[in-house]
Amino acid sequence: MMITYHCFWLLFWVGQPHQSFSSPLSKRTRGFPEKEKVLELSGNNRKEFTRSKRSWMWNQFFLLEEYTGSDYQYVGKLHSDQDRGDGSLKYILSGDGAGDLFIINENTGDIQATKRLDREEKPVYILRAQAINRRTGRPVEPESEFIIKIHDINDNEPMFTKDVYNASVPEMSDVGTFVVQVTATDADDPTYGNSAKVVYSILQGQPYFSVESESGIIKTALLNMDRENREQYQVVIQAKDMGGQMGGLSGTTTVNITLTDVNDNPPRFPQSTYQFKTPESAPPESPIGRIKANDADVGENAKIEYSITEGDGSDMFGVITDKDTQEGIITVKKALDFEKKKLYTLKVEAANTHVDPRFLYLGPFKDSTTVRILVEDVDEPPVFSRPAYILEVKEDVPINSIIGTVTAQDPDVAKNPVKYSVDRHTDMDRVFNINSGNGSIFTSKPLDRETSLWHNITVIAAEINNPKQSSRVPVFIKVLDVNDNAPEFAMFYETFVCENAKAEQLIQTLSAVDKDDSFTGHQFSFSLAPEATSGSNFTIQDNRDNTAGIFTRKNRYNRHEMSTYLLPVVISDSDYPVQSSTETVTIRVCACDHRGKMQSCNAEALIHPTGLSTGALIAILLCIIILLERARRQMEVVTVQHRGTFVGDKIFII
Repeated sequence: MMITYHCFWLLFWVGQPHQSFSSPLSKRTRGFPEKEKVLELSGNNRKEFTRSKRSWMWNQFFLLEEYTGSDYQYVGKLHSDQDRGDGSLKYILSGDGAGDLFIINENTGDIQATKRLDREEKPVYILRAQAINRRTGRPVEPESEFIIKIHDINDNEPMFTKDVYNASVPEMSDVGTFVVQVTATDADDPTYGNSAKVVYSILQGQPYFSVESESGIIKTALLNMDRENREQYQVVIQAKDMGGQMGGLSGTTTVNITLTDVNDNPPRFPQSTYQFKTPESAPPESPIGRIKANDADVGENAKIEYSITEGDGSDMFGVITDKDTQEGIITVKKALDFEKKKLYTLKVEAANTHVDPRFLYLGPFKDSTTVRILVEDVDEPPVFSRPAYILEVKEDVPINSIIGTVTAQDPDVAKNPVKYSVDRHTDMDRVFNINSGNGSIFTSKPLDRETSLWHNITVIAAEINNPKQSSRVPVFIKVLDVNDNAPEFAMFYETFVCENAKAEQLIQTLSAVDKDDSFTGHQFSFSLAPEATSGSNFTIQDNRDNTAGIFTRKNRYNRHEMSTYLLPVVISDSDYPVQSSTETVTIRVCACDHRGKMQSCNAEALIHPTGLSTGALIAILLCIIILLERARRQMEVVTVQHRGTFVGDKIFII
């Protein structure tokens, strides 16, 4: 069976106010039988088109958006030249919105839009058209695709990207300085007419600012805008489409512009002179008062550094900067004294730490003021003439002897009288005392340098009218030596002489010590006591080096005749007054071997006819002790054998 293909036309008819538009598309051949003429119906007009070797010719169609009529909006008509008007053909529409947004009369091919169309939601619809035989259900034309393009109208006003803009620009900026750029967009079609062509203008904010009509760039329009006069500006910008022409839609936005600070204001003191008072007792680093130079700028531009540039108190006072309040704090540097100086004058300077060279023409960014400081008198305790006293006294001074004087005065103008006393916690033995009226220190007990060389006491000076006002001073008392001690042996001497000793034999060397000091060094002399000089069996030889030797005076000594000799020796010093002492050396007569090594002394004594000597008795006693010790050990061994166990050479007690 041969199938004959015929062509049909899409007829879009948009009458007033529903005008339709069409534009030819490129021709195409689909292999259908050629037809001489095709009829296109548009309203009541008929236009003939000639075609060759193709069965379809399609247009690009336009439909106005935002239709407001009560009926469906007519789009156009689909018609095939095979349609004889007998209802044998059926028209079918498919694609974007077919059956819902777009409907077709299957008998007549009329296409209508059922809803308002919005180009901003969807600008183009792609549909497919086809005519089929009702009886066979087969297409008489192949399916073809066509486009319905929604034609834009100016139904969207320009919209800014932000409801509110916030911007800043330095104060004192030149005219034309960039501030911020605002941007508005229009949802209408920018390719069709001027619906989306936006122009900017300023509604509020003149004469301070301006806006470029095409770019939306906001710039300064007034010279020397001063933040200190006005800091905040509110600018209203309008964006209007249709190129700004009458009838165009518009939108607005608000731009909040802040002038940022620059250092265009120098600091200024509100007063030319400041006056403060401070007590003379104020300690160093203590604050006296605060001064402040005002600076209309803010932040870094308002930071100030204070300094003292001149004045008679520049070495007594200082100034520091409070970083939080930008105030200058006057402080004490050195101790004050009302009695010496009562008034000081300073010149204090305040200067910006960050200076902008662009504004140096406005003048120096610093200012000066005068500060007067009055020193107030304070009731002060007495002041000693020295921070400490060192006194010297000989150890042999009589009791109640004055050894020195301390002096203290009231530094105040009143010059209150002062009384003195000794802090008894520093003189528990009450060796010293003081005259409460004149500060004379005197002894109240004897002194002994050899017992205590230094005495450290504290003297208190207090105002008689106000004893709470008191001060203390240390007094160091050194006890000086006098020659009140005789020299004596450096140790106890007990020596021996052998029975077989020979004459002029050295048996002992003596040395001496002296508790006293000697500035030139001690010089001791040794000699036999006068009572021993005649008939003595020993002699003393002074070595002139503070030592002496004892020598034998005869050959052989007999311990049976004399077992012990007591030799008196006189030791004298060379200081004034000369001090001397008599010391005794004990010399025992002992039996010695041929080398002079002692064997026994007077412990053996004499052997009496009726008994044993002491040496024999000692020997017998030693033998008895040895025998008893051996017997004890034997008893221990026997006991251990019965009560213990031997392990090797050790005994373990059980």
